Amino acid sequence: MENRKLWEQYAEWKKEYRWVDLTRELSIETDHWSGFDTMRVEVPFDYAEDGFFAHTYTLVSQYGTHIDAPCHFVEGKRTLDQIMPEEMVLPLCVIDVAEQAAANPDFICGMAEVLAWEEKYGRIPDGAFVAMRTDWSKRADMDNMGEDGVKHFPGWGMDALKFLIEERNVTAFGHEPKDTDAGIESAVNGYAGEYYLLEQERYQIELMCNLDQLPAAGALIFCGFPKAKGSPGFTARCLALCPKA
Repeated sequence: MENRKLWEQYAEWKKEYRWVDLTRELSIETDHWSGFDTMRVEVPFDYAEDGFFAHTYTLVSQYGTHIDAPCHFVEGKRTLDQIMPEEMVLPLCVIDVAEQAAANPDFICGMAEVLAWEEKYGRIPDGAFVAMRTDWSKRADMDNMGEDGVKHFPGWGMDALKFLIEERNVTAFGHEPKDTDAGIESAVNGYAGEYYLLEQERYQIELMCNLDQLPAAGALIFCGFPKAKGSPGFTARCLALCPKA
């Protein structure tokens, strides 16, 4: 008889675990970086005329919930098709800074928050996916442009990124805002945090949602995206598997 161990484990998963979709719906209403054109949807074939239904989508690679491959910012680094299958299913750690972000939209998730997470939940696993929960995906106005002409939204601190990559060997990062760096940081220093992250051959998922439905520790993330040759990124579908209790 063939080895059915994985099938048996899957049957147990359905009893003990639940799925959480971490992906925003993709449509012409989907929020996206202000520098990108709104996606277009055409119907080249329909049931009445052709007997089947198909869409033509025109959109930039970084649209809606999406993955940034290392080459998105850094020439010569890995493209989307070079991300390995074993990097697409990872232990998921969720650092919850939603309360801080609600009180201060310019909040930066730094070393203090990472160390506080480890103090409570233990060492971040080698090769993990680390997501920053801010509940920013619940906002209607994600850019939060101030009268000063600066976008005010939370982001990752460089100290946290360096620690997670250099000391914890994190594989990938995720967050709800449109950028890695906080708005006030990118206004002064550009996208320094994002450049550093991608330069280290890590990838990230931006514009995530439903992080508030996840435990801080103990879940797995499944990141799906096309194997687009030479691509700097693409719209992604991300799911988490976590305990029901």
